Amino acid sequence: MSGADAPHVLVVDDDARLRALLQRFLAEQGFRVTAAADAAAARHALASVAFDLVVLDVMMPGESGLELTESLRREGQEVPILMLTARGAPDERVAGFEIGVDDYLGKPFDPRELALRIRTILRRAAPPPLAEPPHAPVQLGSRWFDTQRAELRGPEGVIRLTGGETALLMALSTRPNEILSREEIAAALGTPEAGERAIDVQVTRLRRKIEPDPREPRFVQTVRHRGYVLRPGI
Repeated sequence: MSGADAPHVLVVDDDARLRALLQRFLAEQGFRVTAAADAAAARHALASVAFDLVVLDVMMPGESGLELTESLRREGQEVPILMLTARGAPDERVAGFEIGVDDYLGKPFDPRELALRIRTILRRAAPPPLAEPPHAPVQLGSRWFDTQRAELRGPEGVIRLTGGETALLMALSTRPNEILSREEIAAALGTPEAGERAIDVQVTRLRRKIEPDPREPRFVQTVRHRGYVLRPGI
């Protein structure tokens, strides 16, 4: 894929040298790339271009990557976000998952791993192939999950999900009433190195969108010491 059909990535980092390196490397990997030095420049770019993914540094002068992500999600912006963090900062990564980050990569990193993670997120966000056999929607009370379109719907229409939330619900929906370990869920999300806390955060965020009372979950249930299970129903 090349030219206008190539995925368009926005790289946001205040380090001019790293920004230029990533812009050049990702372009060589077949992506269209736009770069921004800070949150303000990123907002300007996002207002005029429909990006396929944002690579966003946590630590920036002024508005941080976490603050920008939280603001974008609050505004309904669901573009996938891959956060760049300092290694050994698990609290930062968990905080990112809590506000809607799709994946993270610790600095320093190999640019090849960055490209791999970008492709994984884009595959995860893409609709399932049309060749797949049809599946009945998974009923979740007054809402239902269309596994063919990878959409959560309700009386109010389509309910926005992040790429991570969609991948989590897809993994649970394709194996209803079957307990999935956190390791299996992490693999389905394309983040096999994610810790238990990060998976728990993704589950908590998903429950807020499908459960009548997230504190007393009916559909995504915790199985102590084993993982999670989806219990569809009316």
